[in-house]
Amino acid sequence: MNLPAGKPNILFATDGSQGSSTAEALACALAQSWGASLTVVNVLEFPSGLDPEHPINRLYLAELMKQATQELVEVKARATVRGISAETKIATGIPSEEILTVATGEDPDLIVVGTRGKTGLAHVLLGSTAERIIRAAPCPVLAVHTGGPAEKGEGQRRDHPAGIERILMPIDFSDCSLDAFEYGALVAQRSKASIRLLHVLEPVSYGLDFTLPHASKREHDRSAMSQKLSDLASALTSAGLVSDFVISGGLPADSILNAAVAHDADMIVMGTHGRRGLSHALFGSVAEFVLRKSSCPVLTVRRPKFPPGHRRVLARQPMPSNV
Repeated sequence: MNLPAGKPNILFATDGSQGSSTAEALACALAQSWGASLTVVNVLEFPSGLDPEHPINRLYLAELMKQATQELVEVKARATVRGISAETKIATGIPSEEILTVATGEDPDLIVVGTRGKTGLAHVLLGSTAERIIRAAPCPVLAVHTGGPAEKGEGQRRDHPAGIERILMPIDFSDCSLDAFEYGALVAQRSKASIRLLHVLEPVSYGLDFTLPHASKREHDRSAMSQKLSDLASALTSAGLVSDFVISGGLPADSILNAAVAHDADMIVMGTHGRRGLSHALFGSVAEFVLRKSSCPVLTVRRPKFPPGHRRVLARQPMPSNV
């Protein structure tokens, strides 16, 4: 698979926290391996109901502006040393709204954001800024978890990689997961990463007559999924990518987290909704659970962003620049 023409752009949202520094390292690593430019935005958080001209608020915003300006100068300097073309922006308002506004204007290929801010509470940021960005972003969003040592547990890794070498891609064969598959293949090509496909066979449920499905049907389902996964892996191989696949049983979110640890994955690429339907329904369960529990960066694909001339791995047909 040849890389499409055109220089990609990565939008990195920072608040100057330790969490953002971790996301910065990965954003820069991706920009280097992709040959991408970097747009760095820092939002001075300020509720819309307050008067910015009030003397106290003016002092508050002036101090935030001073800190943000210094932080962005340092981020740009670090990017320049690595040979990355970087542009910085400062906005004032609600972080998620301002980041989405910049994203609309910049039309990035990817947004990178940390899942921990200055509050130190992952669920607070995921419940507001990062989650809102993921729900409305015009392109895929890479959420970089930065939990401390005391928080390590299920789905946790010791540290973050300097780049992306191993990608885990959950597949349920819904349209959304296949869009994530296509975008994940593009990410793997740009990052020179391998892909492991994962399909989760959910726990057996009782039928209407309170009987369990016959073992032969269960085995047939597994065999059918194995063939489908084999076909996807073959398509990736034909596109010049290293890939394999695995089938596991259990609850989807737990299985994804366990597979990420077993594979020592550097990134999980997944859609925000699956064959069950509404995106908010799954985002409130599987995708959200994975985002909250995984220390491995999670790239969520709600609206895949493909450059002009991109060809699908599966259908091998031209795609529009923005799907």
